[in-house]
Amino acid sequence: MTILPRVTFMWTPELKPGPAPLYERLVQSIAGDIRSGTLAPGMRLPPHRELAFRLGVSVGSVTRAYTEAERRGLLVAHVGRGSFVRTNASPVPDIPTTERGVARLTNAGPRGAGAIDLRCNTPPPVSLMQDLNEALMALMARGALDPAVHYIQGTGLAPVRQAASLWIRNAYGLEVDAANLVQCNGGQHAIALAFSSFCGPGDTILCESSTFYGARMAAEHLGLKLHGLPMDEEGILPEALDRAVTETGSRLLFTLPTLHNPTTRTMSLQRREAIAAIARSHDLTILEDDAYYAYSRRPPQLASLAPERTLYLVSLSKGICPGLRVAFLALPPGLARERLMRGVRAFGYCPPALGALVFEEWVREGRIDDIAQAIQKEAASRWKMAHQALGPLMTPPGADHSPHGFLPMQALEAERVTTRLLRAGVEVTPPDAALVSRDADTGLRLCFGAPESQAELGEALTIITEVIAGHGRADRDGIV
Repeated sequence: MTILPRVTFMWTPELKPGPAPLYERLVQSIAGDIRSGTLAPGMRLPPHRELAFRLGVSVGSVTRAYTEAERRGLLVAHVGRGSFVRTNASPVPDIPTTERGVARLTNAGPRGAGAIDLRCNTPPPVSLMQDLNEALMALMARGALDPAVHYIQGTGLAPVRQAASLWIRNAYGLEVDAANLVQCNGGQHAIALAFSSFCGPGDTILCESSTFYGARMAAEHLGLKLHGLPMDEEGILPEALDRAVTETGSRLLFTLPTLHNPTTRTMSLQRREAIAAIARSHDLTILEDDAYYAYSRRPPQLASLAPERTLYLVSLSKGICPGLRVAFLALPPGLARERLMRGVRAFGYCPPALGALVFEEWVREGRIDDIAQAIQKEAASRWKMAHQALGPLMTPPGADHSPHGFLPMQALEAERVTTRLLRAGVEVTPPDAALVSRDADTGLRLCFGAPESQAELGEALTIITEVIAGHGRADRDGIV
């Protein structure tokens, strides 16, 4: 390829707002500027460090964006010379991989069939089509599908909430009155509802020093601030919470006390009791996201220790079926709920009914327990594979197994490993996606449920081991 003697050090890409990771938005900007002619074939892009300084982002984010753009055929990199727009660059899709069940792009990465995706924290794949078909047939036979084509009440269908109350009691060991449940369109919807209902623009929400990326996205969209609290191996430090409530004036704590995402830490009973006591002393409301309780050793929930001030979130997305988009927010008894219900009406008027009806049928027939057991069995097998491959590199989870693992490492090294993995055909969560505060524990989150099969997961684990060890050729593919 002939490189034209043109440079673009003054080129500054436009990073459009949105839920995609920063590096992905930078890749989209590069692709868009190539299509528009702003970046002509042969043009040299600014050095990583210079562009990072100009955009106010990390060097690692720029490095990953350039690497991803090269993988998609937009750029070509020459050691010691820089990154250049390909002379034959052509438009490519913005998203490098497609949803489960659809073939991956065939022009991405050295594997020739797209990268192995370890980014999406989803339950491992088990066949649900027969269960779905039988549920729909049973609902049709009973004439119970009619609500699926109509508006329903904002809190959800009464029979669905009764089924949820039964399911939460059996699966989570928590007694929740169906009258205090609000059906939501997935856990993300529930988080946005709680944030918008109990906080105003500019307010501060307390959380772990690293947290669920969806919570970061919701807070940013709503004009709220997240204040990250230091953690130890059991999660939030009580003294840090006590101090932060006074310093920030925050009225809401968002926490994942069980198999924390991304670090997999789980609070002990003593730690939970201390957090509950501090919340009570400061009149602090708690939003407890218990997405990974099904994988745990059934610790007592904060909602059982401070029921008068805890909003308890359970979802089907991580342990049953993400596509149903069903979650439930259990409200403290006596909570003034009108503001929350205004949020329900503002964000969607009412929750969708079809997935909820399927959930109710699965609870009615006992199928939901069989599905959960199949998922737990597969998740345990995948965790065992990961533990055998990575061993002491992973933080021990606060349970016998976990759908995700955490590899602690310095921030710069995590960025470098992420880039090498991308070149080798494995995509992991961007290291900075979960970070809220500067003192957060840094590293890589690996989602073991995302690969289509155990064989694919095994291939990814082999590549990860080689890249971290710094030997083999996996992390050197594509270097010119």
